[in-house]
Amino acid sequence: MFILNYFDLTIVQLVSIIIVAILCGLGKSGLSGLIMLAIPILASTLGARQSTGVLLLFFIIGDIFAVKEYRKHADWKRIIRLLPPAAIGIILGGITGGLINDYQFKIAIAILVLICLVLMIYQQYKGADFKAPHSPALIYTTGAASGFTSMVGNAAGPIFSVYLLATGTIKSSFLGTAAVFFMIINLLKLPVQLFIWRSIGIQEIILALLLTPLVFVGLKAGVWIMKRINEKAFKYLIIIMTAFAAIRLFIQA
Repeated sequence: MFILNYFDLTIVQLVSIIIVAILCGLGKSGLSGLIMLAIPILASTLGARQSTGVLLLFFIIGDIFAVKEYRKHADWKRIIRLLPPAAIGIILGGITGGLINDYQFKIAIAILVLICLVLMIYQQYKGADFKAPHSPALIYTTGAASGFTSMVGNAAGPIFSVYLLATGTIKSSFLGTAAVFFMIINLLKLPVQLFIWRSIGIQEIILALLLTPLVFVGLKAGVWIMKRINEKAFKYLIIIMTAFAAIRLFIQA
C-alpha cells in the first residue's frame, strides 16, 4: 500500500493513527477525556517526540472546526487573562522538551497524563462541591500549567477543564472558551514544533491533511454524542481507558 510505504508505517501503526485522528475530533467536540486516551496511543506508536508534532496538527485541524462550532460562547475576558501565563508555560515547556531524550519524553508524557487523570478523578469525586474562587493566583497557575503541559505532552485539556468546572462555568461557555483558548495555544506551539524540536516535517503535514476528514467526522460525531450521552458514565469510562493507556506507556518506555 502506497500510504504505508510513503510514511514508513506498518498497518498497525496506520490504524492507530487513524483511531487517534478520530479521537482528536471527538475530543475537540467537548469530550476532552478522549484526547487523554489519544496521547499515549500515539506516543507508543510513533515515539514520544514525533507524536507531539502529529497530535498538534490534528489538534489545530480540530480547533478550526471546534471554533466554528462554539466560538460565539467564548469568554474572551477569561481567555485574555489566561494567555500571558500560558505563553510563559509554553516557553518553559519548549525549553524542557529540547533538553530531554525520547525515553525521558515518553516518561514525562505518561506522568503528565496520570497527573491529569488524578485531577479528573478528584473533580468527579467532588462533583458539584468542587468549586474554586476566580482569583488571580488560580488564573496564573492554570494558564502556566496549561501552557507547559500542552507544550510537553499535549495534555492540558483536563487541567483546563477542571479549572472551568471549578469556577462554575456553564456548558456553552465551557465549550466556547476551551475551543478558542486551545486554538490560540496550539498556534503558539507550532513554531517550537517546526523550528526548535523539528517534530513536524512535510510527511507529518501531508499525513495530517490526508486524515483531516476523519478529524471532522470525529468532531461531528462528538457534537451529536454530547447532546445524548450520560456524561458521568462516559467520563468514568474515559478515566479507566486512559489509565490503562498511560500505564502501557510506562511499560513500553
